[in-house]
Amino acid sequence: MSTVLLMLGVGVMLASAAAPALAADIRRSDFRVTTADGVGIQLRELRPANAGDGAPLILVHGARVPGLASFDLEVPGGSFGADLAERLRRVVYIMDARGYGGSDRPDALSRPAKESKPLSRAHEVVRDIHAAVQAVQQRSGANRVALLGWATGGMWCAYYASLWPDNVSHLVTLNALYGGNTQHSALGPDSANADPNQRHRFNPATGGYAIYDAASLFPGWDRSIPVPDKASWRDPAVADAYGRAALASDPTSPSRTPAAFRAPLGAIEDSFYQASGRRLFDAGAITAATLVVRSELDFWSRPEDADAFVRDAGRARSVTLLTLPGATHFVHLERPDKGRARLLDEIAQLLDAP
Repeated sequence: MSTVLLMLGVGVMLASAAAPALAADIRRSDFRVTTADGVGIQLRELRPANAGDGAPLILVHGARVPGLASFDLEVPGGSFGADLAERLRRVVYIMDARGYGGSDRPDALSRPAKESKPLSRAHEVVRDIHAAVQAVQQRSGANRVALLGWATGGMWCAYYASLWPDNVSHLVTLNALYGGNTQHSALGPDSANADPNQRHRFNPATGGYAIYDAASLFPGWDRSIPVPDKASWRDPAVADAYGRAALASDPTSPSRTPAAFRAPLGAIEDSFYQASGRRLFDAGAITAATLVVRSELDFWSRPEDADAFVRDAGRARSVTLLTLPGATHFVHLERPDKGRARLLDEIAQLLDAP
């Protein structure tokens, strides 16, 4: 599949700004839970030494790169999860949806992609989130948890919060679609993902998954950074760790030349319909205190998605729309002054409020 996702940029140059330190005193432990339909889901717990009794927070990745590569890179400034745990003084969990990372992979991922339909659709991933939420509730004794999802992960988390509102205290969506507009050149009816005979439908010839090498993770990221010196915006060490962790997430990566990992395409089919103006869930059922975040330079979500979500979320305990000026889709992996520090501040303000 050459048109499934916006491809992300390259550049690995020397950093021109001092890198932040790794979050200190974070204890990591991995465990698995089983969904109602028998799928094993991998989670990582990040427990700060000074953890208080605030609602635990679960982080959910997006369409292509799984949880640890998205939120817990082993380089300074690369673990948004650890920085949140330290800043919030609460336990943070990172989840892999089915078909991703350490979670169970459907058998279809071991067969040619064209032999299956797009894998790991939203209605399945919400089961994975539910299993994770139940496990975290049991481990922590908390009645409700906080959810944060990036891109498609934001859509998945909001979908879950609309179905099980009593389980979610706080919700953060970061650069997520919500069916706010019928036009999206990269994902909707105007894209190559559309059925050539019925443009309002997803192309039925799309297979179950796509294969990506590390280089494919960077062109779109580079294009979205509005300065020639990409290292001034994104630490090269973080970019390198991101590519390596994405490859390491799939044990079959070394079997390909160049090494490449598999990613389910159900998220792309769901995103196609969201990008076409069709909402997969109703934000009006969400009761959590909600922060809708959109980066000004995001290529995935649109201002109309954020506006429509806020307009629909009338039952939320509170709802705040935040546009991060000059920030990109990958804001949580970029330098602090490019929106990452502001994002941490706003999340802390949401979760620390009464």
